[in-house]
Amino acid sequence: MNAEQLVKQAWQARKSAYAPYSGFRVGASVLTQNGQVFLGCNVEVASYGGTICAERVAINSAVAAGALNPGELMAVAVAADTDEPTAPCGICRQTIEEFANESTLIYMTRDGEHVSLQVKHRELLPFSFNRRQFRP
Repeated sequence: MNAEQLVKQAWQARKSAYAPYSGFRVGASVLTQNGQVFLGCNVEVASYGGTICAERVAINSAVAAGALNPGELMAVAVAADTDEPTAPCGICRQTIEEFANESTLIYMTRDGEHVSLQVKHRELLPFSFNRRQFRP
């Protein structure tokens, strides 16, 4: 699965977003170490604290399917119809960190066809709080 295919799938997932309050529709796709792809879209609720972002929906789906463990997240694509690439929010960055490895890439697209911006996940959260801080 290449980056362009991953952003196209994220763009498709965006179409399923439930965003009646903000109108901000986001889609995401995640690629696991074993080559599986999981999709997610943002889901808003009237109590904003219950809203969940597309990236976390996709990651949670992979975990629920038994297809993702820490260190096995290879790539995340984020798609939004915006002028600038939309990056994952803070809590999504932390969730990505939980399952990422040193080479995990984040792809962002504005049009669903091309990668508008590509970064390593550590560029988005360079001083992360992660499982390595916990002592057994």
